[in-house]
Amino acid sequence: MNDYAEFRHFRYLLEILEQESLRSAAEILHTTAPNICKQMQEFQEHFHLCLYRRLRDNRIKRTKSGTGSIPIVRDLLDHRDEVIAVMQAIESREINTLRLGSGTFVDKELFHAACDFHREVLPSCVIKPEHADSSDLANEIVSGKLHAALVTLPVNEFELRVEELRRDRLVVCLRADHPLAGKPFVRPAELSGNIGVLYHPERHPEAHAQMMERLKRAGIRVGEFSSASHPTEMQHFVKEGFGLTLIREGTELDADLTTRPIFGVDWTVDTAFIYHRERIPPTIPVLVRHLRRHIAISLKGKDPTEALGLPNLKNGGRKRPPRSDKGDLEQLNLLDWKDQA
Repeated sequence: MNDYAEFRHFRYLLEILEQESLRSAAEILHTTAPNICKQMQEFQEHFHLCLYRRLRDNRIKRTKSGTGSIPIVRDLLDHRDEVIAVMQAIESREINTLRLGSGTFVDKELFHAACDFHREVLPSCVIKPEHADSSDLANEIVSGKLHAALVTLPVNEFELRVEELRRDRLVVCLRADHPLAGKPFVRPAELSGNIGVLYHPERHPEAHAQMMERLKRAGIRVGEFSSASHPTEMQHFVKEGFGLTLIREGTELDADLTTRPIFGVDWTVDTAFIYHRERIPPTIPVLVRHLRRHIAISLKGKDPTEALGLPNLKNGGRKRPPRSDKGDLEQLNLLDWKDQA
């Protein structure tokens, strides 16, 4: 059924909807108004659509469906251009090396998926990985030392394009023999005075201040704490009994550690793909699309809240605990801190 649709239909449709004029659209497309009018009428009838209406003075009035279709159609045509650019790059062998970064707190599996897909598209391209802090990776992309990177937000460089990929819940990391480990979730009051390990605040003072504010709003008191320079160090300090910490859900854990969600809060760590707005290797936009599909497939069949990156406490039949506030998801960007070289 959908084989009837061709790229020219979407090109015609986009111009008509954006220009709101058959004549203007025809001039841009170097054709005639009767031609695109006939083709788009047949297109809409075939798919039972009503994307615009012709008024008596021949002006075009978009329907709600038509207005909503504009970004979708534009994205489809951009995807076409991206695919052609990649095919041309493969043919010309213009991409010999890809310098790809991965933030300290980024899921290793996601980075491996990116590398594997790029090798599949360009087997001869050598991938040069770099593991560092998100802000360092962003600076290296701006300076031209890196092509792209998977990072944890925020990234505020205006020269970069930020493609958010997924959101992961922030959870409490504690020893498996800790009394709180026997509970399905931890209440904020139970964390007061027990958060004893944090990522070094001087590596990102703004993010540290934001995290402390979140904890304060949740009623979680934090006293003196140990500063760690790497996620593995954070786990080591927890294992050695220096207190609890907060990490991304799904982080590979030491065998003696476990995690629990925090009752009543929905803090997330957001992973994104970043690259320069102007210096873009042709394979990068296609790689971003592949990663989004990869994430969607990996979440297929899971709870809808999980597919959206939202908290889900289904575990052994337990229900999700009620919220203690009425706020939306809060993005806790505590992971954008400099890693020790």
